[in-house]
Amino acid sequence: MDQDRSKVLIIDDEEVVLDSCNQILEGGPYDVATAMDGTFGLEMVSEFQPDIVFVDLKMPGISGFDVLERVHEFDPTIVTIVITGYATVDSAVEAIKKGAYDFLPKPFTPDEFRVITGRGLERRRLVLETSALRREREMLREHFAAIVSHELKSPLGAVQQNLFALEAELAGKLSEAQAKKLERMKSSIDNLLKLIHTWLRVISQDIGQIQESFKPTSIEHVIIESIESVEPHATRKDIELVPIIARGLPEVNGDETTLRESIVNLLSNSVKYSRISTQVRIKAEREDQQILISVTDRGVGIAEEDLPFIFGDFYVGKSAPPSERGSGLGLAITRRIIEAHGGSISVESALDKGSTFVIRLPIAESKTKGDSMIETSVVANSN
Repeated sequence: MDQDRSKVLIIDDEEVVLDSCNQILEGGPYDVATAMDGTFGLEMVSEFQPDIVFVDLKMPGISGFDVLERVHEFDPTIVTIVITGYATVDSAVEAIKKGAYDFLPKPFTPDEFRVITGRGLERRRLVLETSALRREREMLREHFAAIVSHELKSPLGAVQQNLFALEAELAGKLSEAQAKKLERMKSSIDNLLKLIHTWLRVISQDIGQIQESFKPTSIEHVIIESIESVEPHATRKDIELVPIIARGLPEVNGDETTLRESIVNLLSNSVKYSRISTQVRIKAEREDQQILISVTDRGVGIAEEDLPFIFGDFYVGKSAPPSERGSGLGLAITRRIIEAHGGSISVESALDKGSTFVIRLPIAESKTKGDSMIETSVVANSN
């Protein structure tokens, strides 16, 4: 059949309705099939593979509700529209729950039928486009994972092996300062490889693997290590990192490496988009059975139209300065990590006023410790 033609299936036990619908669509860009009961209608769904299905609710044998449910089990992208002479609010609600896109009560005019058919087919087109974009994004993710693995992981692994060999060859010959430099290089390479492993797990959607390494974890410790990691970047912009951590915070059940990566991502973003000689505050406190971690800056902020998309893969906001634009993966990775820990992440922001990102994580224990606040100012300044 012509790809420009749409497939319409009409399931109704009244022959006059079937004939009428056929006549209304006749001459248009449609291929029409009909069925007088639900059983035959479901067979036609499999054989005809329609774009849109009109279903009568009151039919002998299989009910219209069952037909709706089974059509969507076969292909959830098929648009279903209920036509019935017994329209009630309850039946409309039930039909919507079963996946119906719209509701057309009998009797209907030819124009009403044409309009709802066009609307349903437009819905079908949008659904298929969304599915295609989702598949394209998955392919992009897989391609990116392959690039990360081949172009980054392999050469870094080679550097690491050479450092191990060099350390063995120079054993006892290095000064204390040289040995410390070598140790820092080894540690940096090890952290980069761990980060790449995290990216690969997240991007390949195998994030559940990190749950295998969950254990009671101190959020205070994670925050302090994250600050130490970001501090050199902050120093270059004369930005002060200010942690405000409640005393005696309970632990969370989590993976320290990936939690640290999520905090580092937020702090790095805040420093990146902050103005010189400002502050970035990171606050951690308990709220009921959750730990709340907020990162606040007074930077360039995020445009309102960007906010719904910033946690998506490869999304870079329009307000980001060209010199500061990254891969668009940091916040997506952070979101996946936090969700894998049973938590959530949200943001409030306004252009030229700054942003606040809030992470919520469930605590690992119910014991209440002290909740007074302490403020420790870590000044990212070489002076």
